[in-house]
Amino acid sequence: MNSNPMYMEYVDDADPAPEEHRRGWRILGWVAIGLSVTLVCSSLGLYGYYRKLNGNISRESINYGPRPEKLNDALNILLLGSDTRTGANAKYGRSMVNDPPRSDTMILLHLSPGGEQAMGISFPRDLMVPIPDCKARDGSTVPASSVAMINESFTRGGAPCTVKTIERLTQIKIDHFLQVDFVGFKNITNAIGGVDVCVPKNVYDPQAKLRLSKGRHTIKGETALAYVRSRKALGDGSDLDRIKRQQQFMASLAKKALSAGVLSNPGTLNSLLSATTKSLTADEDLDVAAMTKIARGMQGLTAGKLRFVTVPWTAYAPDPNRVALRQPDANQFFTAIRHDTGIQETRTGGTAAPKIPPSQVRVRVYNASGVDGLARRVADELTDRGFRVVEVGNRPAGRNTQVLYGPGADHQAAALAEVVPDAGKPAPGAQGAAPGMVDLVLGADWTSLKPRQSGIPRQQDEVRATDDICKS
Repeated sequence: MNSNPMYMEYVDDADPAPEEHRRGWRILGWVAIGLSVTLVCSSLGLYGYYRKLNGNISRESINYGPRPEKLNDALNILLLGSDTRTGANAKYGRSMVNDPPRSDTMILLHLSPGGEQAMGISFPRDLMVPIPDCKARDGSTVPASSVAMINESFTRGGAPCTVKTIERLTQIKIDHFLQVDFVGFKNITNAIGGVDVCVPKNVYDPQAKLRLSKGRHTIKGETALAYVRSRKALGDGSDLDRIKRQQQFMASLAKKALSAGVLSNPGTLNSLLSATTKSLTADEDLDVAAMTKIARGMQGLTAGKLRFVTVPWTAYAPDPNRVALRQPDANQFFTAIRHDTGIQETRTGGTAAPKIPPSQVRVRVYNASGVDGLARRVADELTDRGFRVVEVGNRPAGRNTQVLYGPGADHQAAALAEVVPDAGKPAPGAQGAAPGMVDLVLGADWTSLKPRQSGIPRQQDEVRATDDICKS
């Protein structure tokens, strides 16, 4: 077994044959993010259609026992992949039909208030945590454990037990859950028209039945399933390389699900929603009203605001093949999630100008400081905060920091100026300035953006839906 503990959630070399089937469904947790984004973003205009599809979704209650207090207006949706072999799933492992289902993919999708950002937080299956007492599928009670692998919670009591376990661990209130099984994977990738991936070399993996030439591809169906199964033929064969590839697959799918080409095409949307709902189990409170609330909270969500991370982890001392939460980082991270109120900056001055959300501010960032790479770094920080950076470039050095605006962009410039220190009052740009555009010119006096009043800081090794799929 590989000694790198972080990526144990994607490999079990002691059981190679069933693992070839399990690797495919584990990616369903990643896929569920893109699907849930599509489902909720479309629900506002599809009330009647949703009622029709609602009958496809299996339901389960998660409302038992004490729950954490909700401290904000964020939405937290737990996404689970299930390896059940019942029904049509039996063909992916008939010898496992009578085994209790497992979930090695657990992702908490956190939607910040106001749609300013969304984050998929992965909990590795080998994370050693306390598991509370849970109600089993037969109605009996399974006693609590002081420490066990987190994925055992699903085996003990399904999604409700996993919800209870993660809530006790993080003190984050989970509003809903979505659970997807193996049989929907190929249908989903077909319905969305394929997922864009990039391979660094020609690939032939006879075990996974995967053959791809070097470069960009749009894959679906059997090829997509083979791609997420393959371990040794892509990259360096390590679990580190594979988890990054699977995160990029998920980010690419989410980006496509958010694109206008999917949401505005009735045929594609119908196929996607049908394929999605037929393979979903959700909590009984995820009704039309709840879906509408989620959709309203995500109206400003773009691919640039979608982030994917793993909880802060470290090796589990008694067993190097397991992981534990890295403290105090993990608790600090969970606290930021609990207290997230969106990206809100402290306003200065007595202006009565209407508040403009960052998503409506188009910014060009220019470097006039003489410091190499400064404009790109500031542009990335602005993107983190939800601003729409459309251009990065240079200006002659020797000036102070300025916020300039084109015709019709004075309120947008005021919104940007709130996060720019010592920029002074925004000023009109030169004659011929681009309408609706705001320019941030970084001078020699530049220090940094003003601190956020709230929000979730950048995490190590983040994957974003806007990342170049062919980047190294």
